[in-house]
Amino acid sequence: MNTSTLIHKVWNFCHTLRDDGVGYGDYLEQLTYLLFLKMAHEYAQPLYGRDTGIPKGYDWAALRPLTGQPLETQYLATLHRLGQQGGMLGAIFFKAQNKIQDPAKLSRLVQMIDEESWVGMDADTKGDLYEGLLEKSASEVKSGAGQHFTPRALIHAMVACMRPKPGQTIADPACGTGGFFLAANDWLTGTGPWLREHGHWLSYEKPRLTRTQQHFLRDQTFHGNEIVVGTHRLCLMNLMLHGIGDLAGEPAVDLADALIAKADDVDLVLANPPFGKKSSMTITNAEGQEDRDALLYERQDFWETTSNKQLNFLQHIVSMLKVNGRAAVVLPDNVLFEGGAGEKIRRKLLATCDVHTILRLPTGIFYAQGVKANVVFFDNAPRDGRIHTKGVWFYDLRTNQHFTLKTRPLKLTDLQDFVRCYNPANRHERFATDRFKFYGYDELVARDKASLDVFWLKDKSLDNLDDLPPPDVLQQEIIDHLEAALAAFRDVAASLPPRARKTPA
Repeated sequence: MNTSTLIHKVWNFCHTLRDDGVGYGDYLEQLTYLLFLKMAHEYAQPLYGRDTGIPKGYDWAALRPLTGQPLETQYLATLHRLGQQGGMLGAIFFKAQNKIQDPAKLSRLVQMIDEESWVGMDADTKGDLYEGLLEKSASEVKSGAGQHFTPRALIHAMVACMRPKPGQTIADPACGTGGFFLAANDWLTGTGPWLREHGHWLSYEKPRLTRTQQHFLRDQTFHGNEIVVGTHRLCLMNLMLHGIGDLAGEPAVDLADALIAKADDVDLVLANPPFGKKSSMTITNAEGQEDRDALLYERQDFWETTSNKQLNFLQHIVSMLKVNGRAAVVLPDNVLFEGGAGEKIRRKLLATCDVHTILRLPTGIFYAQGVKANVVFFDNAPRDGRIHTKGVWFYDLRTNQHFTLKTRPLKLTDLQDFVRCYNPANRHERFATDRFKFYGYDELVARDKASLDVFWLKDKSLDNLDDLPPPDVLQQEIIDHLEAALAAFRDVAASLPPRARKTPA
C-alpha cells in the first residue's frame, strides 16, 4: 500500500471513531498501543530476532485472532500488564486505558494495523502519518494537545539556524510531542520533506554519518522531559516511528518535572517551555477544601527563586548547557520586560551568556491563544567574571504581519528572510535591514528594567484604515488579546490567598 492510501485509510477510521465520541487524542493513544505491539511482534520475527521484553500471552499474537468481548478483555489485560513493565515498554503503557468501547471497532483497528508491515515502512511515511494526527489533535479546542505543539515551520527555522552536528547532545526540558528532536534528527540524517523542499535556500549539506555516529544519534543524542503522561507517551511513539530510540531500551524522554534538579550538560537546547506565567500546585486538606500554592524551585544553581514558570525554565536551560553550549528558546514577552526577578535574571543572562539574537514572533501562530512570544538565541560562556553579551540583534516578524492557524498559517518561507539575516554559516557577519537591527549591551542594560522588549517599526494599520488586516484575521487578533487578558487575570486569581471562610455560630 502506498503512502497516500495508508494515510487516507487511517484518517477515515479516525473519523469513524469520532462519531462515537473518540477524539483525535484518544485515537492517537489507542493507535500508539497497538502500533507498539505490532512493531514489537515484527521485530521478534526471525529476520530481526530481537527480544522486545513483552511477556508471552500479552503480545500481538495473543491479541490478533480475537474478536468481540474476548478481544476487549484481552486488550485491557494487556494494557494493565505492560504498564507494570520497565523501560520503554512501561513508559508507553503507563496508566494506559481503553477508550474504544465498541469491540467491533477495536477489532477493525487491530485488523487495519495487522495488514501493514510497519518495521519495513519508510520512516517518513510513518512519521508523516503520526505527525498529521498530532497536529489534528492539537487543533481540538477542548481535548487537544495544542499547548504541547509548536508550529513546525518555526521549529524548522530554529534548527536551520542552530545547525546541529553529529555527535552533539540535544535536550528539550519540556519536549511535548518531540517536534524539536524530530527536526534535529531530520537535519542530521538528511530526511524530512521540509529539507527536500527548502534545502536549497537553507544551504543544507547532508552530513555523512559513520556507523558509530548513527548509533549515537539513535540512542544517545536526545534528552528530554515531559510532565504530562499522555503527551509523554505520544512523544516516545513519535520518536520511535522516526527511528529514534529502541523498543527494548530506555526512553530518551523522562516522565518528570525537569525543573526539580540540574540535568546533565548538553551541547544544544531547543525548547518551547509551557505557556502560563505561574507554577502552582493544588493542595487538598482533610476537609476537602482546596488551595493553590505557588510552586517554588529552590535550586542552588538558579540566580533567582521565583514562581514564574518561564523564568525558571530559562535558568534551568542555562544550567544544562556545556561551556559554549548553544540554546534557542521560545519565551513569552513578559520574560523580556518583567521587573523584579525577571530583571535580575535578564541582567545575569546578558552578563554570563552571549545573548546574540531575538526573533519577535507574530501572534496567531500558536494553538494557545493570545500568545506573544519570541525566540531567544544565546550561547553559554565560561564563568570568568567578564560580560559576554556584546549586543543583541533583533528581528521583528510581528509588526505589520498577520497570521492565523487556518487561513494564514506560518510557513517556513515566511521565516526565510530571518534565517538569511541570522546567517547560520557565520553569525558574526551580519547586516542591518528594516526588520533586523542591532542594539549594544550598554544600550540594553541602560533601558528601564534592562528590558529586551525592543521594537522600532511603525504599525501601518494605525495610520491607514486601508491597511487593516482582513476581517477574519482582525477578529482572531481581538480574540487573542481578550484571551491573553483572561489568562493574566487567572494567574493573578490563582496567586491570591483564599478568602477567609466564616464558621457558623
